[in-house]
Amino acid sequence: MASGFFAILDDIGALMDDVAVTAKVAAKKTAGILGDDLAVNAEKSTGFLSSRELPVLWAITKGSLVNKIIIVPVALLLNVFFPVAIKVILVLGGLYLAYEGVEKVVEYFFHRSKPSHVEAKEVTQEGEAAEKSKIRSAITTDFILSVEIVIIALGSVLDEKLVIQIMTVSVIALLATIGVYGIVALIVRMDDAGYRLMKASGEKGIFSTIGKILVKSLPVIIKILSIVGTIALILVSGGIFAHNIAFLHHIFPSFPSILREFAFGLIAGLILVVLLALGKKLVSLIKA
Repeated sequence: MASGFFAILDDIGALMDDVAVTAKVAAKKTAGILGDDLAVNAEKSTGFLSSRELPVLWAITKGSLVNKIIIVPVALLLNVFFPVAIKVILVLGGLYLAYEGVEKVVEYFFHRSKPSHVEAKEVTQEGEAAEKSKIRSAITTDFILSVEIVIIALGSVLDEKLVIQIMTVSVIALLATIGVYGIVALIVRMDDAGYRLMKASGEKGIFSTIGKILVKSLPVIIKILSIVGTIALILVSGGIFAHNIAFLHHIFPSFPSILREFAFGLIAGLILVVLLALGKKLVSLIKA
């Protein structure tokens, strides 16, 4: 009886060792997309009143967890019964990311009369509806990025047993949520931590200096993350197209992959922005 119990423990220990190894490999392969995920979601989690930052971030985190709960089993089932659907979902998600990234670029260059990210802060914060809208947008983007993360993680363990596939993908999914949004929480609360340090030190000494650096650094970091997040959206979408649309493999093969992927994402996004703008004008003309 005792020997059987210890044998089970030994099997569990061996399984955990295997999962640790496969999770490490999967984490390396998804590191790039996790970095993009961090940049995009940090940018989307800002622009709220200080008192609303953590509640909003928690709402997005819960949405992200729900995304993973949906995506992981569906990806595993589709991989077994209908693998072509995974590529279709990825490409559709890539189109959404390309549109969102390019729309931000177009708005920045051609609609400068509108309030900027910083100037619009108070406008964004007015009303519960605007807050919920931004949360929904963040969760939608997280869903698409999560699909990419889960598929890449799953692709790294296709030769393993089903139980190892499930556990490895689940570990990466949790890492993509807890790790990413934990770092985002630290970023968005930098200024609050800085003010507390300044107050606690009486605005004198090394701690006061650190606090001032934290407060002054936050707007710069947010601006950088906004730019990086926009570029990441276009790059991720282009990467999805490059890896899942066969004829794109033969376009500019001598170009660095990062330039090719950015170009694919940019072109797709521009086409979608133009088509949707024309569609809106056509609808307005029909209504008129």
